[in-house]
Amino acid sequence: MAAAVPQEGPAAPDAEIGPVDLAARVDEALRVQAAAFGLSQDEIDVRRHIVLRHLEHPHARAVGATTPDGRLVGFVYGLPNERAQWWSTVVEPYLRATGSDGWLDDSFVITELHVHPDHQRRGIGRTLITAITDAVGHPRSILSAIDKDSPARTLYRSLGYRDLARQVVFPSAPQPYAVMGAPLPLLRARPGA
Repeated sequence: MAAAVPQEGPAAPDAEIGPVDLAARVDEALRVQAAAFGLSQDEIDVRRHIVLRHLEHPHARAVGATTPDGRLVGFVYGLPNERAQWWSTVVEPYLRATGSDGWLDDSFVITELHVHPDHQRRGIGRTLITAITDAVGHPRSILSAIDKDSPARTLYRSLGYRDLARQVVFPSAPQPYAVMGAPLPLLRARPGA
């Protein structure tokens, strides 16, 4: 497990990054996700069950960002990819079409990464994703993100993620996604960059 990492930088809030019992704090995490992603209460209710099911996986990991008063302001969780998992079965044909389906093997999937809007652009998301991927024993990481230019996609690219497949359609998702992959460890910012 990763040790708590205090955030540093001119705009960084007082937040510590470290392992979190996300199942115990699922409602708090979903409030962060709802604020960051604009979810309705119905969507939150559906996601609650999905998150709790994912966290039952014996190798699932979660890292959180908490303020000194204990509020969760960001989180990331993921698990080793298995081709039989729902997400993997949806993205596999898209990855096969680009010759990238090998990324589904021996990869750690970033399932969710969210930072409350009041705490974004302060390095929390970067620290969360590097903390979780540094603690896994896989040679690569994969994730999906809405397929449009966004701060999230910019962050992922800066960490070494590249597009493996685009215009991936998930059932009931209103927008297409991109599947991205990066070798581990993730890239770090150059000093002075």
